[in-house]
Amino acid sequence: MTREGGSMKFRKRGRKGFTLIEILFVVVVIAILAAVVIPRLTTTALDAKKAANLANKANINTQVEKWYFDNGSWPADALTDIGADDDYFPDGLPTDPVDSTAYALDGTSHRVTGHSH
Repeated sequence: MTREGGSMKFRKRGRKGFTLIEILFVVVVIAILAAVVIPRLTTTALDAKKAANLANKANINTQVEKWYFDNGSWPADALTDIGADDDYFPDGLPTDPVDSTAYALDGTSHRVTGHSH
């Protein structure tokens, strides 16, 4: 600031960059957003895997019933025979998307067992 002839004139300073307060504010805002969004994304991903697990079980149960009507017997409890047949699972037998374990059948009910997450 200079004083010339009774009036005040301000000199402009060339600003290059951000102040520490501005940077801290941006970091705090990003941290708050991350604290809200990241837990929602991980929960949503787990929910999607659980839904895919239920869909896999339903698909396997449907193919098991088709196997029974086509062959007159139930597939092996470990699903090795039906899983190797491209007519039933062209892309291979799916695994549990939550923990990557193999599906198996209950020997009595002939339904997919376990894997209820």
